[in-house]
Amino acid sequence: MMADFQRSVPDAKSFLRRGPSILSRSRIDLWLLLPVLCIMGLGLVVLYSGAGASEEAVNKQLLRYGVALLGMLIMAHINLREIERFVPLFYVIGVLLLVAVLLFGVGAKGAQRWLQVFGMPRFQPSELLKLAVPLTVAWYLCGRNHPTSFGNTLVAFILVGIPVFLIAKQPDLGTALLIGASGLFVIFFGGLLWRYMMLAVLAGAAGLPVLWSFMHAYQKQRVMTFLDPESDPLGAGWNIIQSKIAIGSGGFTGKGWLQGTQSHLDFLPETHTDFIIAVLAEEFGFLGVLLLLFLYLFILIRGLIIAGKAQDPFSRMLAAGLTLTFFVYVVVNIGMVSGLLPVVGVPLPLVSYGGTSAVTLMLSIGMLMSIRAQRTSRRMRKV
Repeated sequence: MMADFQRSVPDAKSFLRRGPSILSRSRIDLWLLLPVLCIMGLGLVVLYSGAGASEEAVNKQLLRYGVALLGMLIMAHINLREIERFVPLFYVIGVLLLVAVLLFGVGAKGAQRWLQVFGMPRFQPSELLKLAVPLTVAWYLCGRNHPTSFGNTLVAFILVGIPVFLIAKQPDLGTALLIGASGLFVIFFGGLLWRYMMLAVLAGAAGLPVLWSFMHAYQKQRVMTFLDPESDPLGAGWNIIQSKIAIGSGGFTGKGWLQGTQSHLDFLPETHTDFIIAVLAEEFGFLGVLLLLFLYLFILIRGLIIAGKAQDPFSRMLAAGLTLTFFVYVVVNIGMVSGLLPVVGVPLPLVSYGGTSAVTLMLSIGMLMSIRAQRTSRRMRKV
């Protein structure tokens, strides 16, 4: 009888041969999806308050989240190695669209950042480069016999520099910095030699005076306001001062949902976009901000784990670059809202109101899931 029982119980290998789990077949990584959904949920709660209890704003954002999640799902099912040959074309199209923005773009608030074709809704081509640049740099470095040579490193920097320059001309310094960071992270994980890194740092420092001369007046004003916001408390320094008041007045547990005075009495600007974390801090306090930071940190750690376990250099560089760029989003937004960095107009990932940024970020999350699923499928084939 015992022998019959043992024969009826499958061993470990036969159990694993039954095939991957439902989640593995769907290529969805729960450890990435769950914190993303939590951030979205928290974002909708804060958005409702920051937008003045506007159900319309929440409904629009829900629709955008739906599109972003669909994009993530589609991207997760794409084998990035199979589309690698199309990466240069994606990059060229993105650069051409940036040139079109400078020539025929739609302007708003003193900046020319959008395209509108044949009456369709306008879109921001620079968002495409947040994916195209790290993809292209990873593709280029993986195709070289000596990716860390000076010539290859220089070409990689040029690939990053072209879209950064075009975006800075719009002007959109915040997006230019983020795209530059995404490319530089990939170069770093591609094996950038320390002497080249130091050379790049010195060149960047030497170029700061040149950069200052090319900056627009409002950009220079933002830097001066960052250094001394109290010099113009009712003008250029108003946003930062009111943001600090909102953050500090929230205390440990906050004033309560919909009870924020800085936002609801219109002292705090851009409460549903760039400065939305100040609303969170005022109404939910330090605990609310800590929860959000924990969720972001979870995504960062999970993304780096996926990068570390990637099966090939292309996937490894891409995953690390996308993950750290996501984290830079968080650092820059929180830094500028709290007065630690100049205001550059960077939204808080998956929390600030807006669709283009959310879709781009979720596509990058989908890429991470695709890289992780590729590793999982290879491991299961070996079992």
